[in-house]
Amino acid sequence: MSKPKVLLLGQIEHAHAAWESIKSIAEVITPVSSCRRDFLVEASSGGFDGCVAAYRTFDSVAITGKIDAELLDALPRSVRFICHNGAGYDQVDIQACTARGIRVSNTPTAVDDATADMGIFLLLGALRNLAVGMAALREGKWRGDPLPELGRDPQGKILGILGMGGIGRNMAKKARAFGMKIWYYNRTRLDPKVEKEVGAKYVSFDELLAGSDVLSLNLPLNDATRHIISRREFAKMKKGIVIVNTARGAVMDEDALVEALESGQVSSAGLDVYEFEPQVHPGLLKNPRVLLAPHMGTWTVETETKMEEWAIGNLRLAITEGQLRSVVPEQRDM
Repeated sequence: MSKPKVLLLGQIEHAHAAWESIKSIAEVITPVSSCRRDFLVEASSGGFDGCVAAYRTFDSVAITGKIDAELLDALPRSVRFICHNGAGYDQVDIQACTARGIRVSNTPTAVDDATADMGIFLLLGALRNLAVGMAALREGKWRGDPLPELGRDPQGKILGILGMGGIGRNMAKKARAFGMKIWYYNRTRLDPKVEKEVGAKYVSFDELLAGSDVLSLNLPLNDATRHIISRREFAKMKKGIVIVNTARGAVMDEDALVEALESGQVSSAGLDVYEFEPQVHPGLLKNPRVLLAPHMGTWTVETETKMEEWAIGNLRLAITEGQLRSVVPEQRDM
């Protein structure tokens, strides 16, 4: 009896033992294409016929482009599952997948600690105005001339968290260790027991904007959240607010952020994600008060391994039981 086929989109970097277990129960098909145009041709010509599931990485978008209706039409009808390695899945058109009867999974919780750690690093660095001094030091100017503005302590400051999923809750707990007060806004309010455990106060979106000393963006990117922070929202914030973004760059209008930084409405920012990655807005690059990281929120051996193992676990369940461990929220009733 022949093994089911699975499509490998991307590389397995760490969880090799887990991947070997997949190879023991399935035939792995790896595309030979190196760009979307060729991938569509390869798929349309039957190169992936018989595949029941696909494992994909964030970086595989360089070959396939977005998983959209055009690409799904090229794939064989046998594909019923897409197992995405990553918490954010904006590279996958969930509506198009649902229309085709394809279920999609991601890797929630596996990224929570590492991403929240990055958020705390950016929060503290931006509050303390470290980017200015660090840049001056590399130029041989010690702290700089003129000296950078004094930073601010986190103790007693209000951290506003926009998006209180696993990463937001993890960041809230860590920020409390620095004496911060936690406010949050989420599409759905947390259970009161969870609120108490996290130590967070639920407020409206406008209250979050007006009351936060630091605003952390921890929400997924979709049609409803794209540019959820723009000029109108910046105008409602405290003058001198600090912005932290470890979610997706496009949840914030970067042009508006640059303007807010230049006017002083935003005093500093800590960013790990950008609207048009890998390009970074020139206004952010030249502003010394912006602490920049090149999308390294999960860039640890432990977390990358956990993510791979989680996604591979989804793939194994898809093959053996026709189920997914962590189907994306939009498809929970599918």
